[in-house]
Amino acid sequence: MNVRLKRARELAGYAVQLTKDEGLPTMLKRGAGFVKRRCFGKRARYLPAKKVLEAQRAEMADKTAADCGLPTISILTPLYNTPEKYLREFLDSFVNQTAPNGQLCLADASDAEHADVKRIVEEYQTKNQRIVYKKIENKGIAANTNAAAELATGEYLALADHDDILAPHAMYTMGKAILQLRAQGEPDGFLYSDEALFSKSIRRPMVAHFKPDYAPDYLLCCNYICHLAVFQKALWDEIGGERPECDGSQDHDLFLRLVEKTGGAAHVPQVLYYWRVHAGSTSGGTDAKPYVAAAAKKALADHLARTGRTGTVEDGLFPSTYRVKWDIVGDPKVSILIPNKDHTDDLEKCLHSIWTKTSWENFEVIVIENNSTDPATFTYYKEARQRYDGLQVVSYPQKGFNFSGINNFGRQYASGDYLLLLNNDVEVRNADWLTELLRQCAHPGGTAICGAELLYPDETLQHAGVVTGLGGYAGHSHKYRKAGGSGYMFRAATVQDFSAVTGACLLVKTSVWDEVGGLDEAFAVAFNDVDFCLRVRDAGYRIAWTPYAQLTHYESKSRGGDEKDPVKARRFAAEQQRLYAVHGKANILHDPYYNPNLTMDREDFSEGNDLRGLKEGRITVQWRK
Repeated sequence: MNVRLKRARELAGYAVQLTKDEGLPTMLKRGAGFVKRRCFGKRARYLPAKKVLEAQRAEMADKTAADCGLPTISILTPLYNTPEKYLREFLDSFVNQTAPNGQLCLADASDAEHADVKRIVEEYQTKNQRIVYKKIENKGIAANTNAAAELATGEYLALADHDDILAPHAMYTMGKAILQLRAQGEPDGFLYSDEALFSKSIRRPMVAHFKPDYAPDYLLCCNYICHLAVFQKALWDEIGGERPECDGSQDHDLFLRLVEKTGGAAHVPQVLYYWRVHAGSTSGGTDAKPYVAAAAKKALADHLARTGRTGTVEDGLFPSTYRVKWDIVGDPKVSILIPNKDHTDDLEKCLHSIWTKTSWENFEVIVIENNSTDPATFTYYKEARQRYDGLQVVSYPQKGFNFSGINNFGRQYASGDYLLLLNNDVEVRNADWLTELLRQCAHPGGTAICGAELLYPDETLQHAGVVTGLGGYAGHSHKYRKAGGSGYMFRAATVQDFSAVTGACLLVKTSVWDEVGGLDEAFAVAFNDVDFCLRVRDAGYRIAWTPYAQLTHYESKSRGGDEKDPVKARRFAAEQQRLYAVHGKANILHDPYYNPNLTMDREDFSEGNDLRGLKEGRITVQWRK
């Protein structure tokens, strides 16, 4: 009865918080999933099946670190007054690994009242000679981790906290992933996995953190990499280990310095690490360790200085998140392209918001007239040119609607360093919207494209980036979520790397637009923005989305699709198939910035129904720069 009461209380607390953050509809949908997972879900849902773990152990039977064929990974763990229960569970998780390629390096800074820590470790050393131990003076988390590294003999290092638990296949999986990278001819200096949070048992995890492949802009906003991170010891030695001046965010600082050397990282979409949530743990919230934010901002500022980029580092929209306000190089001009057919009320609202709210002054607006039929529209154009200084109106010469063709035509009249594709049914919300879009692009190492946060009039999200593969083709991240929420792992509240953003508000360098040939006019209505972004990405450029540029999009949530019109339905289906033909179905269905363990049916970043990759212990690894 007590267990049932506890579960009821958990559910009630979850429901209240979710309703407050995201609204009642989201609570009902997400709450149903919570009940299913927490009360009725299968145990150990992120662990490989028993037969998979047994097969790994059989493969490694009677083998040692020297002859198992896997690179040795030395795990660095500072100990400090570790509770016996936590310490034993952590040590058990190392001793019971399915492969022998791990070494556990323990630097013990516990005080005299916790001498049992040493006794317990020595007990485990009799079970596993791969555990090495050193008693040290407590000099802080970074210095203590560096002391643990002095014990390491492995080719690779990893970081683990003394109160957490390694997944049983962590060393096997990371070892195999390194070999896979080598076989693929890809860099193998820095890898990371997914992780999960638990309170009592890893067989009843609370939630998983399913991460994207390496996302450099996201990493500047929060330490999404966390655990389990594995990297070459030679790189650690080269950069000098962890920095005590960044205690509290020493791992975030380390990862930034590592990617400065490697140029990227490899992601293994397996849950290989379990974070224990308890009072005083960082996983339980930054309130437990208030110095973390100051250390993180120092780590980020130092990273900017080392890489020769300039900007200021500020707190983000939520605790544990940060914001780099990049210095914009020069005074780039932005050419805003707005297609329009009649609908002058919408257009007027759009233009008025641009001229009255936009703080960035160096812009021009080009309205691309597309076959309007109402004479009042042309009267409006004449009046608007008188009211809005520099407004251009150019007439698209072709018949019918072709979003790609219209914008390609408008580009001929643009003189800006950047082009901004903008729908006529949007309204600017914040004065810095255009400045914030430029911040992501107009600095050394910036992105080629940046998209904005678009909100429906009812204050729910219409666009927070595009994920390819959702619904089979593409979908909008966090669509219909209540505005102001953090989203999944802060992904609706931080600058993000995406494969695409919507053409309803898309800033792009004019030189990049010209390089890839603008929009593909075979995509007349649908997927032209997705296709364009993918071609830009494939050309080696990055694409970002920022929550700091906000516009209202008056597109009706109840407008419906084109499936009821046979002609439009056929055109839409043809453009869907063209997206597959141009980019490959496999590439569309695998978005590197969206974890394969998340749902492909909805846009809410909820856990997927198919976790076969986890249950089968599937080892796939992707390196990205």
